[in-house]
Amino acid sequence: MLAEERMAAVLAVVERQGSASVAQLCQATGASEATIRRDLAQLHQQGRLNKVHGGAMALGGNFSSEEPDLTTKAQLHVGEKDAIGRYAATLVHDDDFVFLDAGTTVLAMANYLGASQASFVTTSIACAKRLSELERRVTVVGGQLKLGTQAIIGAEALAFLERYHFTKAFLGANGIAVQEGCTTPDPEEAAVKRKAADQAYMAYVLADASKFGQVAAVSIRPLEKTCVITERLPDARFRGKGIIKEVWGERT
Repeated sequence: MLAEERMAAVLAVVERQGSASVAQLCQATGASEATIRRDLAQLHQQGRLNKVHGGAMALGGNFSSEEPDLTTKAQLHVGEKDAIGRYAATLVHDDDFVFLDAGTTVLAMANYLGASQASFVTTSIACAKRLSELERRVTVVGGQLKLGTQAIIGAEALAFLERYHFTKAFLGANGIAVQEGCTTPDPEEAAVKRKAADQAYMAYVLADASKFGQVAAVSIRPLEKTCVITERLPDARFRGKGIIKEVWGERT
């Protein structure tokens, strides 16, 4: 296949699907990863697609490479996060060993854990503070503090999590898409989320409806390996792609 034909094929796949990974494009064209990455760089430079971590998105796709700070995010979709957090808290039993991520919806969940006798491990300074106010047992993961999200990240955090086996992990995400799954902008934060999910018997992602159809730079976990808890599913294309729980009507 000539270079021009291959790049046309790459562009066709990306435009048809809205996005595609390097692996998918290799399979579609028979080209190597190195070749596809060069093609994506050239097509991106030509303004014909958006090159992202691990693949590409069609122009006009809802891609985000930036992340608001914790204070800004906490002011968005407050009612939705409260409903999701309240439901998620009902999934925690007294004999659970639970990981809590640094997302603001997970922080909303922490508000409803005051009566829980479970043990908690968290990478969130805000979650740790809230749980300590509620007099819950909480362990804070060691590592580097990311100031914007108040999350603990880095190699030390990954090594810390390696010691533990959680019954349940509750994670936040910046985007949820059919092809890319659950995503977040920061590679180090994504690595910590991924490790915590891998160390858990069951992993939940807490995400309000605005996150669906959005893609951030780094994949955390595919949809088929995750239970997503949201207030409502805004796009029928996600049905059957994973376990998705809608909680409107669950509030008491």
